Amino acid sequence: MTSNVVLSVSGIGKTYAQPVLWDIDLQLHRGEVLALTGENGAGKSTLSKIIGGLEAPTTGQMQFQGQPWLPGSRTAAERGGVRMVMQELNLLPTLTVAENLFLHELPSRAGWIDRRRLREQARQAMAQVGLDAIDPDTLVGDLGIGHQQMVEIARNLIGECRVLVLDEPTAMLTAREVDMLFAQILRLRERGVSIIYISHRLEELAQVVQRIAVLRDGRLVCVEPMARYNSEQLVNLMVGRELGERIDLGERRIGTTMFQVQGMSRGDKVKDVSFDVRQGEIFGISGLIGAGRTELLRLIFGADTSDAGTVAIGLPPKPVNIRSPADAVAHGIALITEDRKGEGLLLSQSISANIALGNMPAISAAGIVNNQAEGALAQRQIEAMRIRSSSPAQTVSELSGGNQQKVVIGRWLERDCAVLLFDEPTRGIDVGAKFDIYALLGELTRQGKALVVVSSDLRELMLICDRIAVLSAGRLIDTFEREHWSQDELLAAAFAGYQKRDALLAEPAARTSA
Repeated sequence: MTSNVVLSVSGIGKTYAQPVLWDIDLQLHRGEVLALTGENGAGKSTLSKIIGGLEAPTTGQMQFQGQPWLPGSRTAAERGGVRMVMQELNLLPTLTVAENLFLHELPSRAGWIDRRRLREQARQAMAQVGLDAIDPDTLVGDLGIGHQQMVEIARNLIGECRVLVLDEPTAMLTAREVDMLFAQILRLRERGVSIIYISHRLEELAQVVQRIAVLRDGRLVCVEPMARYNSEQLVNLMVGRELGERIDLGERRIGTTMFQVQGMSRGDKVKDVSFDVRQGEIFGISGLIGAGRTELLRLIFGADTSDAGTVAIGLPPKPVNIRSPADAVAHGIALITEDRKGEGLLLSQSISANIALGNMPAISAAGIVNNQAEGALAQRQIEAMRIRSSSPAQTVSELSGGNQQKVVIGRWLERDCAVLLFDEPTRGIDVGAKFDIYALLGELTRQGKALVVVSSDLRELMLICDRIAVLSAGRLIDTFEREHWSQDELLAAAFAGYQKRDALLAEPAARTSA
């Protein structure tokens, strides 16, 4: 099997403020999909960044295709045939989809960009990942996170690719897009491409991977054929303890309505959406990518300007005027954004600075920050949220994705807002940390807060929510009560708006042809 090894790492270790990887030995074979999994902070992303040239190892060495491998940058790794699709997308929002796909090799004619050829090449690349319906001239910044992720995957499939690292590739994808991704993975395997597949969605792994490598606390605890393990056994390996399949949010008492949204609209993204949330309730919002879920939360929070719609809050709810996020916060509404890197954190700053960012009055006087109060505030949230870190002074960029998400949530918990809008709160978070977040949501409801949770994981919503509203093509199709929903009904509602829209679009064409 040695001649079939395309990549090997030996004795790899990495130390930041403290060691995060210890003595990792691992081999990747040609045409193999190797799953890399573990809790947040276990070292998965760090190891993949070392392989992909974004980080240098502190100890150990690597070989790629029988030669020493130590790329000095991501660009150098890509030139060698090692590509990465990370949770932190490497796209330029002010450029078009086509320009992002071929940024380093734009087709030209007589010194000018050949736009026609660029669009054609882009359409071919986009078709591989199911983006046929998107105009290549669309600005990437106008796309949702899920579609941006598919653009990033398409970009990395262009040209010579021998090793592809996929970091949580399905976290924001619909079932249809996941199927297309898995079909593309199969085609890549047949071409001899080797894939490192980082995921917390253990139920997916059996469909695409041959072997699984499990990291725990920076150490490799298992490298075995996937067929030898079920999801429960893998969870035990990852977290070192048993977790049940059901979540007990504790005794809760749901009260009267304390938050209302009426007639919220913006263009064709959100169309006349109304709903209410009761005190102590978890209200879920489901739907396909592009259904308007994130756009709805941004309108409520004042991050985008609505064409119409009102928000009311209180017991009983009273209308409030929200023209900006500052207005929303002043009225007791918090938004935990899906884009923690771009909108939720100052990556170059410490944990304490990030948590303090939304709580300056509590830790300052006369414009001067009390460093001791800032550190105590951060330490309180580090303990409450179980954030893996060396100290409150550790830079947020050094934390794993899940621990970064916990920093964002911790900041808002200090604000003690009455209404919390969670947009994909467990995106990129491992199974153990998810249960921590679920328990936190239960505690918040016991405090009488109203929670709105958007998630691409339908099973997650069914696990934690009291009611689930389904958006489709910008409209709220139906709201389902716990004990009166099924996965089939929720999925049918998610497609209903698109079917109605497509039927309406087809009518003029039918009349014209007649």
